[in-house]
This record gives sequence, C-alpha cells and structure tokens, in this order.
Amino acid sequence: MAPRANWKGRIRLGEISFGVALYTAATTSDRVALHMINRRTGNRLKNELVDSETGKPVEKEDEVMGYEVDSGDYLLLEQEEIAAAVPASDKTMPIEAFIRCGDIDTLYFDRPYYLGPSDAASVEAYTLLREGMEREKVAALARTVLFRRLRTVMIRPHGAGFIANTLNFDYEVRSADRSFADIPELRIEGEMLDLAEHIIKTKLGEFDPSSFDDRYEAALADLVKAKLEGRAPPRRTEPPREKVVDLMAALRESAKAAAGRKAPAKDAAKEAAKTGTKDKAPRRKAG
Repeated sequence: MAPRANWKGRIRLGEISFGVALYTAATTSDRVALHMINRRTGNRLKNELVDSETGKPVEKEDEVMGYEVDSGDYLLLEQEEIAAAVPASDKTMPIEAFIRCGDIDTLYFDRPYYLGPSDAASVEAYTLLREGMEREKVAALARTVLFRRLRTVMIRPHGAGFIANTLNFDYEVRSADRSFADIPELRIEGEMLDLAEHIIKTKLGEFDPSSFDDRYEAALADLVKAKLEGRAPPRRTEPPREKVVDLMAALRESAKAAAGRKAPAKDAAKEAAKTGTKDKAPRRKAG
C-alpha cells in the first residue's frame, strides 16, 4: 500500500498530461525524540510567542507577519494580502526542459521526494516518460507551486519511478568565494602528490549508505536505554590528542598502512553488521 502523498497534481509535457503524486523520500521521524521538560513538575514545556519589549504573551488574533523597513519599524502584512500576491497553485507541473543528469551541481539540491503515478489511468504515460528519459540519460526541469511556494523541481528516473528534487534558487546558494578567500595558492608536486594519490587509490570503494552510522543518534539511544534499565549512563571516550607531525612523514606512514589494509566501504559495512554494531538500542521516545 502506497504511503500518503504530500502533494498531488499533473505533469504536463506538450499535449501529454498525467496525474502524479509526491511522497517523502527522507524523514527524521525515526530519530530519538527529546523534549524540554520542567525539572520540578516533570511536565513538558511548550513554546509561547511573547512581545519582545513587554515580555507578555501575544494572543493568536494579534499575531501578524511583518517586513522590517528600518530597525524596529515593521510593515504589517495580513495573511490574506500574502495569499493574494503569491503565485496560485493550479496543481500542474509543466516540464520546461530536459538536461543531462550531471549538469546540476548538488549544491542546488534541496529536498528529495518520490514521484509516482497518482492513478491507474496515468501509469502508461508515466512509464513512457520514465523509460524515454532513462534511455536518453536525462533529467527534467519543471516548475510548480509546492507547499505555497513556487519551486523548481528536477525529476530523474530511479528504479521503477522518479526521484523529484526541489532545487534551491540561485540567490539562496552562497558564493564559495568568501569561504575560500583566505586559502593561499600552493603548488603541490613530486613525491608528496604521488603519495597522496597512492593513498586515495588504495582506499577507493563504493558508496554504501548502510555503512555510515549516525553515531549521535546511536549514542542518544544507548543513553536512553541505560537510564530506562537503571544502569549508569555511558560516557564517551575522549580521542587522543594528535601530535603535530611532518606532512611528508605522515603521508609515508599513511601509505604503508593503507597498503596493508585495502578494504572497500561495502566490506566494512558487512563486517559491522556481523559484529552487531548497528541498532544496539531500540528507538525509544524520550521525555
């Protein structure tokens, strides 16, 4: 049974139109949930909007959006005014262009969704588009109003269906110039570069997401489990302080070590599964 759709509409390509549905592809619902609690009463705390000057709570009917014209001076915008000004949703997703799948920098990727046919009548056209795009190795760019905002969406074949990624707008992506401005120009060559290349080659592997554990979540789960069972909370082991060493010497030692234990990431994941290092504690809701 398909999960509940986040959005339903129609893809349009020229005169072709068919129904589609968006489903969440990534979720945080399985994370350990922690809540703010009143230590004295044991009751859960709740957020409350207060006036920044008076400190008093604000009633729901007095809450309004505002644009800061000057410091502390706001232009008030009613919800009705905002709704009337923003693009209306007609529930269509017109395809504007096809591009090569690698043409968009992943820096622009926002959120991933699964995009499936919304009804039986749409399956044929949906499958035709997916197979045509798969054969040509292209992705589609479309624009539509999603969740009250006009979004650009990149759609690409994935398995039997499509992945739809909402894309960040250009103004939302910061330039890398300021972040890299203080990096001096260095020319690395000779043995140092050869050793670096050797280390990289000996550690080449395949991407396997199951091999990357969320150690923060695992630590929280272990902590919750220990306290529920009345055991002393686990303490993290502080990593040893690394000594400042000569870069060339470190590269040589790393090259020796890498040559002796060449193992792809996939094998590491299998070994972790054998030793039971994953899912040691149940996903319990805390608080």
